[in-house]
Amino acid sequence: MFKRTEEQSQQRTPLTGQRLRSYAFALLTRRDYSKAELTEKLTRYAQNPEEVKQLVEELSEQNYQSDQRVAEQMLASQIRKGRGPKRIQQALKAKQLENDLIADEIHDIDWVEQAYELKVKKFGEEVEKDPKLKAKQIRFLQYRGFDLDVIIKAVQRRAD
Repeated sequence: MFKRTEEQSQQRTPLTGQRLRSYAFALLTRRDYSKAELTEKLTRYAQNPEEVKQLVEELSEQNYQSDQRVAEQMLASQIRKGRGPKRIQQALKAKQLENDLIADEIHDIDWVEQAYELKVKKFGEEVEKDPKLKAKQIRFLQYRGFDLDVIIKAVQRRAD
């Protein structure tokens, strides 16, 4: 395969105007980016950082880029992966998204049910009597980002 040398990659001309806009659209067709991510990615190749900020704002106003959409997709993805509210908030912070974008959705989720399903998937339905095994379940759910009160309810819950 052809590999670029450092000299060749430095010779690349910085993007401006329509070429920068085309690159932004190319990125957004592959996946949704938060404003911060898109700005960072475009700034790497742009000549003028101010032009990047202006372009990202314009794309946001035209709804090509939406932090709300990114946050909702991330919430759904994190729940599918069995993550609790604390881990979801960490993931949002990593993408430089505000927690209040999906605050209502986070409060509407039955976290006890989520934690219980995860516990059943990993350890089975039986309520553990052995303190060591119970502690193992608690640590697992804590790592996944659930609050302690939710974890206790999920670990002590019996199959109805």
